[in-house]
Amino acid sequence: MINPAQFIAQVRAEGAKVVWPSRREAGITTMMVFILSLLAAIFFFFVDLILRTGVNAILGL
Repeated sequence: MINPAQFIAQVRAEGAKVVWPSRREAGITTMMVFILSLLAAIFFFFVDLILRTGVNAILGL
């Protein structure tokens, strides 16, 4: 069992090791996530469109 004071000291020591991204890095990463999400959505839209057209052609609807 660890005492609370020692636990808090260890938490602070680990917290001091954290390297936070700069504002610019966070902005660039956020934009990359949005762009890649948009590209994935467009890709899956077209895959769905092709599959839907194929299924409709096979079923003769």
